[in-house]
Amino acid sequence: MYSFNDIDSDTLSSILGWVSIACWIVVYSPQIYANYTLQSGEGLSLVFVYVWLLGDITNMTGAILAGLLPTIIILGLYYTLCDIILLVQVYYYRKKATRSLAFEGVESEETPLLPNSANNQIKNDMTSVKGLALRYAGALIFVVVTGVLAWWIGSNIEMEEKLPKRHSLFMVWAIQILGWTSAICYLGSRIPQIIKNFGTRCEGLAPALFFFSILGNATYSLSICVKSMEKEYLVTNASWLAGSALTIFLDLVVLSQFSYFRYIALKRVVWILPAENIPQRES
Repeated sequence: MYSFNDIDSDTLSSILGWVSIACWIVVYSPQIYANYTLQSGEGLSLVFVYVWLLGDITNMTGAILAGLLPTIIILGLYYTLCDIILLVQVYYYRKKATRSLAFEGVESEETPLLPNSANNQIKNDMTSVKGLALRYAGALIFVVVTGVLAWWIGSNIEMEEKLPKRHSLFMVWAIQILGWTSAICYLGSRIPQIIKNFGTRCEGLAPALFFFSILGNATYSLSICVKSMEKEYLVTNASWLAGSALTIFLDLVVLSQFSYFRYIALKRVVWILPAENIPQRES
């Protein structure tokens, strides 16, 4: 039976791997919920989701060819399903909005660009920074505890040890090509989202999606490096390491965009609210 006193490099790598899995299980939830709440998926770039979907499919295919554990393959199917849910939301709410416009007619020139509900949301955001920080801290604790608990349960279950599966040279190259394709997709998917954010100012985008992505990729990269720093091992896992580590930088760019546009919006409200309370001079 394993205990926390038996932690070595392999054990620490396993714990980090489980924490990473916990992050990826919840990573889609904030955006799916945000789309449902807003009844819109326009905050997401369709190219971003499609390319991410391609990355998940190639990653899952590589896992199948490599003969990885069924749990890893099931997770790959779960990621693919979540990508499809995001796409369905975008198209469904877009079609729903088109129907609404057809019934309600074209907006007039007097229609405010920013609805009152949105203004109220921005006002509420001014006092929600502390609450947001607490939610993120709670989410961080949750995924870490869940990951460690999953490792502990798994390590104490008697399982038959299997020898690593030997692959032909062709299969090794096929797995590597799929791995690098997946890495390129994960990296490339962020670019259209970053570009779209300049137009949407990150409205409708759930920052928690990228927060958990950063945490999941960071723990996954660490799980590889902690296990071994031998050249052959790192070269074999280079595609997965590159896909995870380099994506962190682009996810940080997205979070920086979100923080910047949030700051600009709050600054705008600080200037507008006092003006709204000034009594107008009678003519």
